[in-house]
Amino acid sequence: MTDAQRPWWKDAVIYQIYPASFKDSNADGIGDIPGITRSLDYIKNLGVDTIWICPMYDSPQIDMGYDISDYQKVYPPYGTVADMEELIHQTHSRDMRLILDLVINHTSDQHAWFKESRSSKDNAKRDWYIWKPARYDGNGKRQPPNNWRSNFGGGSAWEWDEHSQEYYLHLFCVEQPDLNWDNEETRKAIYDSAMTFWLDKGVDGFRIDTVNMYSKNPTYPDAPITDHDAEWQSAGVIYCNGPRMHEFLQEMNAILARYDAMSVGECPHTPDRNKVLQYVGAKQKQLNMVFQFDVVDIGMGSVFKYQTKPRAYTLPDFKKAVLRTQDLLDGTDAWTTAFLENHDQARSISRWCDDSPQWRVRSGKLLALMLASLSGTLYIYEGQEIGMINIPKDWTIEEYKDIDSKDYYNHVAEQSGNDSAKLADALAAIQYLGRDNARIPMQWAPAPNGGFTDASAQAWMRINDSVTDINVAQQLHDKDSVLAFWRRTLSIRKQHNDLLVHGTFRLLDVENPHVFSFVKEYQDRKALFIGNFSGEERQVPDLPTEGRWRGLVGNIDSHEDDLAPWEGRIYLVE
Repeated sequence: MTDAQRPWWKDAVIYQIYPASFKDSNADGIGDIPGITRSLDYIKNLGVDTIWICPMYDSPQIDMGYDISDYQKVYPPYGTVADMEELIHQTHSRDMRLILDLVINHTSDQHAWFKESRSSKDNAKRDWYIWKPARYDGNGKRQPPNNWRSNFGGGSAWEWDEHSQEYYLHLFCVEQPDLNWDNEETRKAIYDSAMTFWLDKGVDGFRIDTVNMYSKNPTYPDAPITDHDAEWQSAGVIYCNGPRMHEFLQEMNAILARYDAMSVGECPHTPDRNKVLQYVGAKQKQLNMVFQFDVVDIGMGSVFKYQTKPRAYTLPDFKKAVLRTQDLLDGTDAWTTAFLENHDQARSISRWCDDSPQWRVRSGKLLALMLASLSGTLYIYEGQEIGMINIPKDWTIEEYKDIDSKDYYNHVAEQSGNDSAKLADALAAIQYLGRDNARIPMQWAPAPNGGFTDASAQAWMRINDSVTDINVAQQLHDKDSVLAFWRRTLSIRKQHNDLLVHGTFRLLDVENPHVFSFVKEYQDRKALFIGNFSGEERQVPDLPTEGRWRGLVGNIDSHEDDLAPWEGRIYLVE
């Protein structure tokens, strides 16, 4: 395979960092950029090539930094632009790369662009955002332009601006107005301010937020009614993958290509494989890869993601979702991603395995084995490497910070008249699926504030009670820890790079409700993953007959014919 076919980002292992929660260097209770810089050796020793920093830009923090008020400044509690320049330098000096979050579907309503835009209908930047006049019902009552539901809170995606007498679109928070990408001047300002400014400082690419929402259906039609009990309807199938998406992404790719910079896009509401391939096929020159939501959306509610019960899925559902992400590589020039955690997802051990003290270490190692066996660029989220787990079930809603979770809980309270049973169900779903599970501070040591910040400081969010048992300090020199196993597994992934990173995925025994098994093939080489995703002993499935299978690595020392609870193995064919 030529260098052009195998650019650096295909073989990378990328470690995602949530700045507020990673490491506090100045005892103010909030993680910061210098804290990341001081932790680079820890990250590199894990076996990581690249770090990805969640939004560190200036922001009112209504949506934890995904509401940006200035792309060229750093949120002051995190540090300064000079701190970012030092982080970039120190990362590169360790032969690692750094990518940033690119949040450009919307800005904060405190961004200077939006302040101008809403100042009057005649302002030069009025068309930089999406403004529409009201429509009126048969009683003459003012109504939003359509029935689209906001992604947060369940209300309308349109907000009335009393001053300028029009509605503006916000697919997320009211404080996150959507930019108008159809305006060429707006796009140029986005590229200059959010991309080129940081590429010139040496960043190596971007994770691109909501990458398929920039081009909206120009007629802004009503969404189909899927929730008959609600006034506002889920509209992702309408506002995603609009008519000019490919044009816009080709413009962005042309900028990235000048810097040999990578792109990975967040691609929701796109179950159609052919649509995904149009974004990530190499010949398309748009995106290097995307995060598909097939796996992490399993078991979520169809209207509201929290309108569900914990573990509302089967293992075959999980397998088929993994297949859909891996299948992108079969016979194409596309690339894919492998991940189970990020800043928007619950902890994978709690979500897919068993986070009880008896099984959580083995569960963390099982998931490490599975992820290391999947093709594509591998993404690890902070704390995943030590087996961090979800928030305890006895925490009340007051401990949660995420606007999405709190808005849903308040919605249920309002709709149900504070029905205690319905609120308990809502909290159970939030505890299982909520974003705060990933945003809780990193567990560095069994100390006050978990070593995340000084013992005397007030951490911005409560430290998980599990910190006394799950932390970096205790695992660093423990050869049987989840951290040690991740290091070993990532080393094996690099040793068998062709097979594990670039191999073709073949799913076996699809309907087995307890055991997940698949083969990886690259030229004449083959590997086999087998994992018992249950708390009981299970029979090893019949191995494929194409050769003699030799054990390469497992998450327990086992020579038994049967699989122990939560046991995983990788074999190579001889």
